[in-house]
Amino acid sequence: MLKNAQHDSNPNYDIREYKRAIREKYKRIRAAVTDEQRGAKNSAIAKRLLGLDQYKSCRTLLIYVSIGTETDTRAIITSALADGKTVAVPKSFPEDRSMRFYSISSLDELSPGVYGVPEPDDSPQRLVSEFNGCLCVVPALAYDLQGYRMGYGKGYYDRFLKDLPGCRVGLAFEECVCRYLPRGRFDTAVELIVTDRRLIQTRQKH
Repeated sequence: MLKNAQHDSNPNYDIREYKRAIREKYKRIRAAVTDEQRGAKNSAIAKRLLGLDQYKSCRTLLIYVSIGTETDTRAIITSALADGKTVAVPKSFPEDRSMRFYSISSLDELSPGVYGVPEPDDSPQRLVSEFNGCLCVVPALAYDLQGYRMGYGKGYYDRFLKDLPGCRVGLAFEECVCRYLPRGRFDTAVELIVTDRRLIQTRQKH
């Protein structure tokens, strides 16, 4: 990986192209994981997340619904519902690149929405607007050791996380954690990263 100094000294350097290359790299890494490996990794990550004090003490779990090669969240959602947590999943609004969370009582309530991601209905009665005491599970292609993420380039989560009072946690296969990722001034880091091998505390405070 090129160092920042090299990037800054190169007048032809394009951060967007660099990020695109990183996204493609980690997409390939995740796709190379076998089904057997994926199942074991997802089970280890779910067990570690559900054992966190931050999970046990949270009233509300804000969590994405996994698709494709993403770290699985469906088992976590099912467990959180059984534990009596308020579970809320995001719905994206492309017109202003905003994201809102709606509580659910079952994964069966979801249907394909923006970008093919399972989303809840836009129901005012289920809109979650109080985030004190919440735990937010953030999706990413990769994380670095400081808690910064390589997302999918849409910016929905960075906008939402900016003023979120609760704890932020990232889920990742160990192969998708690196020492450093490029970040901008509006990027928001997570406090914890849960992998199939370890729990990483990033020392970020929000």
